[in-house]
Amino acid sequence: MIPAQAWADARLLWDYHRMHHTPRPCSVAVGLGSHDLGVADVTAELYHEGMAPVIVFTGATSPTTRARMPRGEAVHYRERALQLGVPESAVLLEPRATNTGENIEFSKAVLAEAGVPVSSVLLVSKPYEERRSYAMMRKLWPDVEVVSASTPMGLEEYADSIGDARMVIDMIVGALQRVLLFPGWSLAIEQAVPDTVVDAYERLRDQGFTSRIIPDAAQRT
Repeated sequence: MIPAQAWADARLLWDYHRMHHTPRPCSVAVGLGSHDLGVADVTAELYHEGMAPVIVFTGATSPTTRARMPRGEAVHYRERALQLGVPESAVLLEPRATNTGENIEFSKAVLAEAGVPVSSVLLVSKPYEERRSYAMMRKLWPDVEVVSASTPMGLEEYADSIGDARMVIDMIVGALQRVLLFPGWSLAIEQAVPDTVVDAYERLRDQGFTSRIIPDAAQRT
């Protein structure tokens, strides 16, 4: 049972993680691999709406996805997009990345190799990864404009769709830790984090929602 205060704190973090960008046409859509096939669904929907002529799906596997996506995150995303009517010719595959930094760098290389000119990226992620992914893209690929997108769901609806509310809250907490730490590690741009969000993050961390926390992070800053 997750306490009411933990849900309230998680909603604060959830709302902060969302960038609230309005989708607009971009050079390419990049779907960041994860355990959530909803990323592929949203990317396909945006493609059909004319928001990007080319899609890159990026991601290998992780402990979270190995059983669910044994052929690799990008491969499963691509298969889902083709089922949803995206033509094979519109999808590029990047199957090696094991973290968001690699997602960005390897996708950039795949697009360059394919000769796709890129001035803007529609960056599709899980809802609670919008802000961190945006901040990392701005740092690691600074010469492109970035528009963030994700599944349009509230926290409770999203947790129900995943089937593991505690894991979702753990991931929300881990994502906020990275928003705070990554600028100091030259992995992301700095972003303002309201005190109310930091306080909620610390309460959740202290209550044990820590499975996605980077261990010994204080020693690495």
